Amino acid sequence: MKHHCHTAGHNTLPRLPVRTDLPSNLIVFDATCLMCSGFARFVALRDNKTKFKFVSAQSELGRELYVIHGLDPDQMETSIVIQEGRAFVKMAAFCQAMSALGWPWRLFKALKLLPPPFADWFYDRIARNRYRAGRRSCPLPSDALRNRLVD
Repeated sequence: MKHHCHTAGHNTLPRLPVRTDLPSNLIVFDATCLMCSGFARFVALRDNKTKFKFVSAQSELGRELYVIHGLDPDQMETSIVIQEGRAFVKMAAFCQAMSALGWPWRLFKALKLLPPPFADWFYDRIARNRYRAGRRSCPLPSDALRNRLVD
C-alpha cells in the first residue's frame, strides 16, 4: 500500500509517529544500487553541516521506515528523505536533499516545479532501470558516509 499525500505537497508523506530515537534528518537509500548508494555518498560528501544521517534500505531499520511510511520494503522504489519528521519520496526526496546542501545544489529544488505526473513518470523511469548501472555485491560506503550510518 502506498501513501500519497497530495494535500501536504507532492510526494510529501503525512507526519506519522516515527521512532523518537532517530535523527531528525535521515536518508534511507538502497545500498545495493550503484546509483542510490552514489547519491548517498554524494550527499554525505557535500553535506558540510552534517545535517543528514543515513540508513540502508536493506537494514532492519530501513525496512521498518519503508513500512511506517506506507512503502513496500521489498521494492525499494524510492529513497526516503526525512527532514524534521516529514518524509519525502521520489523527486521530492531528491529535491529536498539537494536543497539542504546549499549553493549550488539547491538549484535542483527547481525540479519541484515540474508537473507532478511528469516528475513521477521521470523518477519512476530512473528507479525502474537503476540496476542497469550495476549492483554492489559488497556495499561498502565511503568514509564520509560510513561515519554517518545509523545502523
